[in-house]
Amino acid sequence: SLIKGITIIGIDTLKELLLILKDQAAPRPLNVVKKTETDSHVCSLDDIKGQEIAKRALVIAVAGHHNLLISGPPGAGKTLLSRSAVGLLPALTTEEQVPLTKLYSLLSADCDVIKDRPFRAPHHSASSISILGGGSPIAPGEISLAHLGVLFLDELPEYPRAILESLRQPLEDREITLARAKARVTFPADFMLIATMNPCPCGFYGDPSHPCTCTTSEIKRYQKKLSGPLLDRIDLCVAVQKVPTESLSLKVPETAKNALRMRNSPKNPVPSTPQIQAKIQIALKRQHARYQNPCIYNSSLSSAEASTLLNLTPPAEKLLRSAAETLSLSARSFYKTLKVAQTIADLEEKDLILPEHISEALSFRLTQSQNSLI
Repeated sequence: SLIKGITIIGIDTLKELLLILKDQAAPRPLNVVKKTETDSHVCSLDDIKGQEIAKRALVIAVAGHHNLLISGPPGAGKTLLSRSAVGLLPALTTEEQVPLTKLYSLLSADCDVIKDRPFRAPHHSASSISILGGGSPIAPGEISLAHLGVLFLDELPEYPRAILESLRQPLEDREITLARAKARVTFPADFMLIATMNPCPCGFYGDPSHPCTCTTSEIKRYQKKLSGPLLDRIDLCVAVQKVPTESLSLKVPETAKNALRMRNSPKNPVPSTPQIQAKIQIALKRQHARYQNPCIYNSSLSSAEASTLLNLTPPAEKLLRSAAETLSLSARSFYKTLKVAQTIADLEEKDLILPEHISEALSFRLTQSQNSLI
C-alpha cells in the first residue's frame, strides 16, 4: 500500500487466485486503512511552564537524534518534557514507513501501515523479552518497535540491571542480535533514548523546598544502578527542579503569553513550538545534505566519520581537547561531545563548530566524576 500506482487484491485461497486469473471471479481490491499503531501521547512544549534549559536539551536531542537523560524530583515535569518530543520529531518518510511497518507486522498479521514515529514507553516491571525481544518464535521487543522513534524509560534506575546493561550494544550498534538455540535474528533498533530518574530513592535530594530522607549510602547505591558504560552512551544529561508556583496559571491570555516570552530577553524571546519545529527541520536538512543520506544523523556517525566530516575552528578544537583532559572524558564521550556540538551548530545554521557550541555541549555532558550530580 506504500507503493504508488498499483492495485492491491487480497485473496484467501489459491483456488480464488486461479478463478481470478481465469476471469471466472471478480477481484476484490483491498481497501487499506492507514492508521498509527503507537502508544504516543503528544503534548506541546508551549504547555510546559519554565524548564528552558531542559527544553533546550530536548530540542538538541531531537535535532541530532541524541540520547537524553533528565533528572529531577517528582513533579518537576520530566515525563511531560519527554512526551513532548513526539511533537518535535519529523514526519516519517515513505521509505521509513516500510521497514517500520514490517517490524510491527511480525507481531500482528493484520497490522496497519505505521505513519507516525513510534513512542514506546515500557514499564520498569516489563520482562527482558518484551523489552529486548525474543520468545518463540523470536519477535521484536520494545527497543525494535521504537525503531526510528523514541524509547522512553521512566525512572531508569528502577529497571533491572541486566536489562539496562543489555541496552549498551543496541545504543552503540543501533540493532540487536538475538541468538537462541535454533535461531539467530537481528532486528533494527535505531531509536532515540529519552530516560528520566530521581536524584535519590525518595526523589528530593537537592530540592530546596523538600528535605531528603535518604542516607548518603542509599543515594550512592541508587545512583550506581546506572553503570559508567551505560551513562557514557547518553549524549545529554540535564537536571531539572520544580517550577515555582507563581509561574503556574490556569489560563493565560494571548497578550500575557507574549509578555512572558519577551520578559527575560526582549531581543531573544522564548520561541514557540512551531518556531522550534522549523529550526529542527533546518538542522535535519543540513545533516542530510552533509552526509548525502536522509537516514543519517549527527549521532549516527562513528568516531572516524566524526573526525573526517565535522569541522571545528581552531579555538573550538583547543577548548574540546582541554576539556577532555580536565574532565577525563573517554574517547566515546569526546566524540559524543563533538557530535552534540555539531547539532548545536546546525540549529544555528553555522558551517563550523565554534567554541560556544563546544561549551554548551560540555554543559550537558555527564563525566564519571560527576555521577553524584545527576
